[in-house]
Amino acid sequence: MKKKIIKTDKNGNQTEKEIYYIPVRYILAVLITIAETAAVVAIVVALMYKVPYFSIAVLLTEIGVVLQIINSNDNPDYKIPWLLIVLIVPVAGFMIYFMYYSRKLSKKFIKRLSKMNSIEVKDDWSELDALENEDILAYRQALQICKTANTHLYRNTKIKYFEVGEKMHAAMLEDLKKAEKFIFLEYFIIEEGVFWNSILEILKTKATQGVEVRVVWDDIGCMALLPGDYYKTLEKMGIHAIPFAKMRGQANNEFNNRSHRKIMVIDGKIGYTGGINIADEYINVTHPFGHWKDTGIRMQGEAVAELTKMFITDYALNFRKSNEEYEKYCISEKCADNGFLIPFGSGPRPIYNKEVGKAVIMNMLNQAKRYVYITTPYLIIDNELCQAIENAALRGIDIKIVTPHIPDKKIIFGMTRSSYKRFIDSGAEIYEYTPGFIHAKMYISDDEAAMIGTINLDYRSLVHHFENGVWFYKCDVIDDIKTDIMDTISKSEKIEFNSLKDTLIDRFIRSVVRIFAPML
Repeated sequence: MKKKIIKTDKNGNQTEKEIYYIPVRYILAVLITIAETAAVVAIVVALMYKVPYFSIAVLLTEIGVVLQIINSNDNPDYKIPWLLIVLIVPVAGFMIYFMYYSRKLSKKFIKRLSKMNSIEVKDDWSELDALENEDILAYRQALQICKTANTHLYRNTKIKYFEVGEKMHAAMLEDLKKAEKFIFLEYFIIEEGVFWNSILEILKTKATQGVEVRVVWDDIGCMALLPGDYYKTLEKMGIHAIPFAKMRGQANNEFNNRSHRKIMVIDGKIGYTGGINIADEYINVTHPFGHWKDTGIRMQGEAVAELTKMFITDYALNFRKSNEEYEKYCISEKCADNGFLIPFGSGPRPIYNKEVGKAVIMNMLNQAKRYVYITTPYLIIDNELCQAIENAALRGIDIKIVTPHIPDKKIIFGMTRSSYKRFIDSGAEIYEYTPGFIHAKMYISDDEAAMIGTINLDYRSLVHHFENGVWFYKCDVIDDIKTDIMDTISKSEKIEFNSLKDTLIDRFIRSVVRIFAPML
């Protein structure tokens, strides 16, 4: 979070400066986790020296762990770094494996999830039948999304596209002022500033008027941006608030399965999503990395029910006692518009047994007839998705990928650039957004299908995080998305691989980080 400090020079002049610092609660959680891990490893090492033949048991366990990793159904890109750790790091390697390898949710989450499994938004598949009659390939993709994400295909929903965060911010404020029954917000990042403060003022007013207001933010995403007990501050304002997966210092997956979702629901009738978090750089009030390019959508109509369902589920997952009556929040409203759409969630097992977001992107690449255009802040993907991009380009599909020119994380930026040669050699075109940092996650194909949401092209986003997106087919909004992507490309620099200059040290660091990226 931000903290103001005052410095006095030798002449007595004072200057005020804001700095970010991490609250003590988070520091303690990390230290406790480190201590737990060190204690377990130390006990095993001590037993090896004190107990006869215990070292043989350790060796046999290491062999068993290696075999288990090799025979697992996990992505090979995830297996490799774990095999290296188990084989190279003596003793500690296989103990770290037992503590951190699993990507499944904790038992408390699974127990709470079982109470939410009865939530059903829609019990008919009539829209899928209509799509099957129109386009069999689109129907197959829609069917896969619906089955793997437990969602539905919709029409009767009006969609508005925002090419920058400033426009979406203004629309949000207008809709929030009209709220009558409830307001739900779930964001990876909420930071005090112009954006959040303008929303908070409305939330406080609405809470005093009897409107139910709930807010969820990711505990790690906001650990340097909000006080550790910020939920107590909001509760005093009449706002029900909870951090997602609150850090408690446990050697398990609390560092992995974060909520990267961006959801706003107003009265069950209006919903917002996209790449935009609630922080000032997203509306270009601050400019830490040049112009911040991000996008979002506003939905009004039946499909909003799926965003409501996702929020209610995530909210309930973080309470010990929760008895949600979803039906009272499911307010169906029809708004005429063309095309089909599917709001969907993606995330860790057992909520999502398949990688939903990755499947949506791969299907767009595999089924494309003319082009696929992508904007993403990060390009750190597994070999399977890399091959899908390569194969599409090699069969003559026009592949254009836009990434940032000004990075927010230098090592990650280096890893993104390390993928360029592979794609350029296959015929894909890579562009860097020269005005600044592009955070938008947009995917569009053949003027017919598109996807917008929170899903980045990196392993953590595709596998570990709770994410959400909206798949569109033959919706009017697709024209707006394509127009904006083409405008973004016109402002970007086309990359020729030979123009990138790296030192030997840069390449070495990038190679090491790339190996272990799936674990991070």
